[in-house]
Amino acid sequence: MTSHPPFRKVLDGVATREQMFQLFGRHKDNPEFDPLSGTPYAGEWFEIAAEQYHFMLDLLPPLFMRTGMFGMSEFKAGNVTSVFFEITIRGRRRWYHGFCDLTDRQSPEKMRAAIIAHETGAVDSMTREEKLEAIWNATHPDFKGIAGTFNPEAWPVEHHGKRYVLVNDGRHGTIPKLVEYLSDEEIDIRMPAIRARRTSRGGSNDAEPS
Repeated sequence: MTSHPPFRKVLDGVATREQMFQLFGRHKDNPEFDPLSGTPYAGEWFEIAAEQYHFMLDLLPPLFMRTGMFGMSEFKAGNVTSVFFEITIRGRRRWYHGFCDLTDRQSPEKMRAAIIAHETGAVDSMTREEKLEAIWNATHPDFKGIAGTFNPEAWPVEHHGKRYVLVNDGRHGTIPKLVEYLSDEEIDIRMPAIRARRTSRGGSNDAEPS
């Protein structure tokens, strides 16, 4: 299965309440998701509005509270639970949700640092893995999928459960390609649109095959 960077943003812009709850269960249809481990969720984060932060704080007694963060007492699975952050970035208060694996007791602090680094850094400083994650998240659902979910015979067994996006292959037309196999050129083609979205902090996730 595709490896992920330790911490990764899974939504551009600020999640609505509906989007937040959708992201809480975004791996439930993945055939390789182990609901007892919560591993696919560990390290994922996204921005939310202040209302969502305070709603979740009032929902259940927190597992822990620290300056600018609290953890949910109801775990996602295994040692993975939701952690909510209030962070001031460039003079503006913002709010985030992340899934932390508390096997590492420092993971909430590490995630906080990763969020700050990401939100204050440049796209050009992203690693290849972070760019692939950004491309996957920016691609419209009509143009991406999980290999082997609907047509298992079309993919080698070892690729089942991996992510793919549709790409324009010239004379062969539009074809599915595993995200991890995207070439540097295919990545570079997609990054300007992602850079524009992050600059404006708006727009829809509708990257089409290119």
